[in-house]
Amino acid sequence: MTVIVQKFGGTSVRSEDRRLAASRHVEKAVEDGHKVIVVVSAIGRLGDPYATDTLLELLSNEDLTSSTREQDLLVSCGEIISSVVFTGLLRSLGLNAMAFTGAQAGFRTNEDFGKASILDMECEHLKAMLHKVDVAVVAGFQGESPGGETTTLGRGGSDTSATALGVAMEADYVDIFTDVNGIMTADPGIVQEVSVIESVTYQEICNMAYQGAKVIHPRAVEIAMQAEIPVRIRSTLSDEPGTLISTASKIKTALNERQVTGIAHMAGLSQITVRSKEYLTLQDNVFYEMAKAGISVDFINIQPSAVVYTVPDERADEALRALRAKGYEPECLSHCAKISAIGAGMTGVPGVASKIVAALTKENIQIYQSADSHTTIWVLVEEGDMKKAVRALHQMFQLEH
Repeated sequence: MTVIVQKFGGTSVRSEDRRLAASRHVEKAVEDGHKVIVVVSAIGRLGDPYATDTLLELLSNEDLTSSTREQDLLVSCGEIISSVVFTGLLRSLGLNAMAFTGAQAGFRTNEDFGKASILDMECEHLKAMLHKVDVAVVAGFQGESPGGETTTLGRGGSDTSATALGVAMEADYVDIFTDVNGIMTADPGIVQEVSVIESVTYQEICNMAYQGAKVIHPRAVEIAMQAEIPVRIRSTLSDEPGTLISTASKIKTALNERQVTGIAHMAGLSQITVRSKEYLTLQDNVFYEMAKAGISVDFINIQPSAVVYTVPDERADEALRALRAKGYEPECLSHCAKISAIGAGMTGVPGVASKIVAALTKENIQIYQSADSHTTIWVLVEEGDMKKAVRALHQMFQLEH
């Protein structure tokens, strides 16, 4: 039997109309001869009765105390409810469907409650049941530890559930359904002339996700990349093919035609600069203090007598206090944004950085920091210039076409 995986997020199952639209994709796949594993998120978003954030609000009363273990028990109910409701809809349409919890589907995790890691996929039961039913509807975002504890996979958990099942079940491909037609060249809330990217490499989409593009969780992409299983980002409300995520060799023509695939951005950053003549111990001391305080650092530039890096704005004061306690006099530039130009096609191609600088200079945008890799060039600008910078780079690399 040929197996495919279809994942529907919270907005895709939040109402009867949306669930019916989702069911049409399942029906089409079954008609095409596939066995379908559907992965569902909890219904809706904050405010909807069974959404994850709504369930967590039940514990917001300051008189209540609960551990992360109990929180996982609570929020796992959202996906279970969703799987049962969606299975009922599929059955009403004449499809032979059955609902499964994450544990029943085979997810075995550690006991890092709230952000558990998958240790193994024991899918023998699920494989056996697919010989009896056409559609298995699996509650995403959850699993079970070897000790029988219910766990959740953290941010992007349902995406991760989908690609992990795709690998374990040797699926032909994984479709991630959402409320957009695919991955866009930039945030449509900033750039009006965005276009859907037809195909993108695993590495490109990981970089876009890590740099702020809210498309698919990078952990999910990394799982698919290991087994080279194609992933598509599609709209629940459309039959359009969306964006294909695959290997560079399978989308070689597209890469040859473009230097930059998309522009991502991340706001709310503070740039910290620490200078010292004792450069041999400066780097070790600075990053040790950040790690001890549990502060995530990014965009690191190391110089012989200085270290420059960014932290989230909300952790900047804490970072500065820690550094001053060690005798340093750090400089801080708050309310910055990181703009990322991402494209596998820029590898080995000269002039990309020059175009970025030219585009931003034309708009009188100050660059405070930069870095590059084979597939990404980053610049740090003031947050007030962020939208203008994204638009300028989008236009420079003609991504509207």
